[in-house]
Amino acid sequence: MRCTGRSKRYHKARRRRNRIARLMAVVLVLECISAAGIYYMKKNIKEEDLAAEYESSHYNEALYRGDLYSADLCVATEDVDMEGAPDQNTLKAAALFDLKRKETDFAYNIHEKMYPASLTKLMTALVVLDSGADLTETVTVSKNADARTFAADEQTCGIWEGDQLTLESLLYGLLVYSGNDNAVAIAEHVAGSSDSFAEMMNEKAGEIMATGSHFMNANGLHQEDHYTTAYDMYLIFNACMKHDKFLEIIQSDSYKADIKRGDGSDVSVEWEPTNYYALGEAKLPKSGKIIGGKTGTTQSAGNCLILLDESDSGNPYISIVMGAGTKEVLYQDMTALIEGISEGE
Repeated sequence: MRCTGRSKRYHKARRRRNRIARLMAVVLVLECISAAGIYYMKKNIKEEDLAAEYESSHYNEALYRGDLYSADLCVATEDVDMEGAPDQNTLKAAALFDLKRKETDFAYNIHEKMYPASLTKLMTALVVLDSGADLTETVTVSKNADARTFAADEQTCGIWEGDQLTLESLLYGLLVYSGNDNAVAIAEHVAGSSDSFAEMMNEKAGEIMATGSHFMNANGLHQEDHYTTAYDMYLIFNACMKHDKFLEIIQSDSYKADIKRGDGSDVSVEWEPTNYYALGEAKLPKSGKIIGGKTGTTQSAGNCLILLDESDSGNPYISIVMGAGTKEVLYQDMTALIEGISEGE
């Protein structure tokens, strides 16, 4: 009886080992098939196809934008000339990008290191909008963001320590009136500190391939290691355009913010755009239409401006001028770019 019981246990264990062996064999075969499939894909699928698949799954469609496949971005590795282009004797960096045809109509020094001044705030806005933050959230202004702590010649929206307003209102003030105080309040609310927010900005720059940029703050006040390129600013602006809220803000004639002061009183503050076209201080181009954009000025950066434009037939363009010596030169050069749109269409 012992021999019989031992034999049954032996055969039962043997059958169990056989089942395990067969299962392992099946798993091995499946792994081989999977490895072969991956090898085949790497060999036969083009890199740009993989990029297109990634981009199509990470971007939504929006006005003026279309599908942001990497292959569809405007690209230029060297200067591109254009009839009627700005005078290069005074030009530092500039470009005109045709968003419909995905072509660079004009390029000058677009990959050169430049200081962005308040064009920085476009990246600040992009980080906020891409984060999916609730724009209706109430933000309490810290001492760091108090407008009274900024220099007299630094643009501020006039928010004070203890003030409360929505993240949406801060975003309007950031882009419409270019408030440096708003930028700090946004950074601290979203990331906990300005330094942590700068890290988020640099991570975002890497995601959109703005590899010539490095950010140290959310408002663009000058620091040596805070820089970008004209081409990177195009990439940042182009990425912002996938958000309807961004397009809504940059087209605003003005914005009225409701603020609850730290002492409990309620005030309304109106912010207007800073670009001279919107203010009527620069003559509008003879052709083309300006939709909206962002200004930036510091002593080190010079005068900067990036715009979303339309041709007379309604096709979208991004135009950018950086480092202009004066406001007059800035708007002369920008007008030349916009008037060049119809010539290149």
